[in-house]
Amino acid sequence: MKIQREEALEYHSSGRKGKIEVIITKPCVTQRDLSLAYTPGVAEPCREIHKDIEKVYEYTAKGNLVAVVTNGTAVLGLGNIGPEAGKPVMEGKGVLFKAFADIDVFDLELRSEDPEEVVRVCQILEPTFGGINLEDIKAPECFYIEEKLKETLQIPVFHDDQHGTAIISGAALLNAVELAGKKIDEIKVVYNGAGASGIACAKFHISLGVKKENIIMCDTIGVIYKGRTKGMNPYKEYFAVETDKRTLEEALVGADVFVGLSVGGILTKEMVRSMAPNPIIFAMANPDPEITYEEALEARSDVIMATGRSDYPNQVNNVLGFPFIFRGALDVRATTINEEMKIAAAYALARLAKEEVPEIVKRAYAVKDLKFGREYIIPKPFDPRVLTWVAPAVAKAAMDSGVARKPIEDFEKYKRQLDIRMGRAQLIMTPIFHKAASNPKKIVFPEGTEPKIIRAAILSIQEKIAKPILLGKRDIIEKVAQDNDYDLTGIEIIDPETFPKLQLYIEEYFKLRQRKGVTYETAVKDMTYRTNYFGSMMVHMGDADGMISGLTKHYPNTIRPALQIIGRDQRYSKVSGLYILSFKKGVYFLSDTTVNLNPTAEDICDITLQAAEFVKNFDITPKIALLSYSNFGSAEGEIPEKMRKALQLIKNKRPDLVVDGEMQADTAVVPEIIDETYPFSELKGGANVLIFPDLDSGNIAYKLLSRLGGAHPIGPILLGMNKSVHVLQRGATVNEILEMIAIAVVDAQNKEKSNH
Repeated sequence: MKIQREEALEYHSSGRKGKIEVIITKPCVTQRDLSLAYTPGVAEPCREIHKDIEKVYEYTAKGNLVAVVTNGTAVLGLGNIGPEAGKPVMEGKGVLFKAFADIDVFDLELRSEDPEEVVRVCQILEPTFGGINLEDIKAPECFYIEEKLKETLQIPVFHDDQHGTAIISGAALLNAVELAGKKIDEIKVVYNGAGASGIACAKFHISLGVKKENIIMCDTIGVIYKGRTKGMNPYKEYFAVETDKRTLEEALVGADVFVGLSVGGILTKEMVRSMAPNPIIFAMANPDPEITYEEALEARSDVIMATGRSDYPNQVNNVLGFPFIFRGALDVRATTINEEMKIAAAYALARLAKEEVPEIVKRAYAVKDLKFGREYIIPKPFDPRVLTWVAPAVAKAAMDSGVARKPIEDFEKYKRQLDIRMGRAQLIMTPIFHKAASNPKKIVFPEGTEPKIIRAAILSIQEKIAKPILLGKRDIIEKVAQDNDYDLTGIEIIDPETFPKLQLYIEEYFKLRQRKGVTYETAVKDMTYRTNYFGSMMVHMGDADGMISGLTKHYPNTIRPALQIIGRDQRYSKVSGLYILSFKKGVYFLSDTTVNLNPTAEDICDITLQAAEFVKNFDITPKIALLSYSNFGSAEGEIPEKMRKALQLIKNKRPDLVVDGEMQADTAVVPEIIDETYPFSELKGGANVLIFPDLDSGNIAYKLLSRLGGAHPIGPILLGMNKSVHVLQRGATVNEILEMIAIAVVDAQNKEKSNH
């Protein structure tokens, strides 16, 4: 995917600068709160920690706080760019720790290339942190720094550049060897790249069973052999072998495995052909692997291959490792991350790949079948099970190897706590994006000259989720693209005034609306100059599968042309508007929040059925609450009566739905209220779909929750239309537009299926 320079800079600089912030976790609004947080109340935990230093884990954030430490000497593919320039990467590492394992991070960028100084800084900061993740420090200094810290500190220390790739590739190697019908202690392995990652991979693979005498390591000079003096260091010397082979090409003859951590394009088809039967190739250079997946398969049909890229099978991605390894280590207060813990992580990943893959993962990656085999030897990065497989395995290995200071007594309970801790709300759009990518649809944008629309259209092509159509003057769109350095490749541009089917559109529109007050002259004007009408007609005529508009227009001005031309789904008497509110601990679907002022009971029934159908797109079972100021008849009035009647209508039409009401909002979302006070209700565990009695309550609720409750809103999503039409919030961001594109494509897919 092409990321533009300006886009990346804006991402990091817009709003609050950078990517991370510190938030408080206790109330701090009253004088009493302040007295508890600081003086005099803070003295009490200080005294307790002074008496027992282990209490620091009880009364402070130390136990969930990791330092990401660098001196900027080997940053990504950028080299020695210094600590300040490396800081965005360290903040990004913090984002991954938090997003995948709920671990807090302070990033520490050190202005020193002296390994002794880096070691000393980490040593004197040990009281602050529960663990240290070393990052982007050049070899061979990184080896010494980690070794010294592991010797002297009583908290986990982990250099991800070394061990992350080693552990993930190790899991892949275990499964690849099995599929190749070979034994790990017999395979001949060639490593190309003798930096931190290459040496760490070789050492870890030895821990998994590879024989050291069966390894040949190459660097930029060639084979590392006994007696070589040029470009050597003690870490390379460990892998020097007695051999007359001097080049990578010679080393690969008859080899079972190639592990590349070097540069793109260095492995040729001829080299692949010279390898043993069922060769295993891990071409992990990024962004360009040592050989592409296509080239490797062209060379040998029996290849088992992994890369570092997400667009090929078997991605070796470090995010499968470090967040979960630290999670397990922190949760048992491990004094180190030892070899046993790393091996446990690799075996956990290898075993998980052999498990039956849940439908939610298959749908997330838009595949009908995903099972253990040559194209699936390691789990997918967004598989939610990785957390509950790897972290417990690491924790148990820490306990078994004697480095855990707080053993876990009930691992099943621990796994449940991990799921609760993380929630999965942040991944709410993942299945939608992957479903969209499985069958991209044509989406037309009436506001095709708007820079945000153009950028979102470009991203939809890069994400492979849609075939965008921009409406507007070509010269204007091209000028906007040129001014913003946008690449319009793959985007269809249509100027209604010169569209070959314009006359056909005019006649069809006049036919549809001639008895609704539309004259022929009005039809000409609407189709030629009003892009919302033209876009709606494109969808009506089948020249587009869906339409998205509203960035610069009021909601009624967007929805009205669609209703007049496309019309609503004949199963319903009303259309409705739904918002998704994504919190860290859960996702809620709120309807109707944008369309119906004061819906009748019959309308509420339609709104509910539309919402229930939509929610299933996210692989979520809808649990629906009909909201009111009354709980199951506790108060009388027009609204409670309306919602009670709606419930009966819904039950008559869809007795299979989990739906109940009327009920107050807190009753709907607090499971204990239902369990303790209303045990007769079938709505157990809390609702995820909230149906409001009128537009006032729905609109007010979603806006307050978005602004004050910290929810991430997605929408408004228009439901009940005959075809896929969706409305943007005025001023929506590019990411919000992209989310709506994915939703519109999936909606179009579903409508296409139902029409067939």
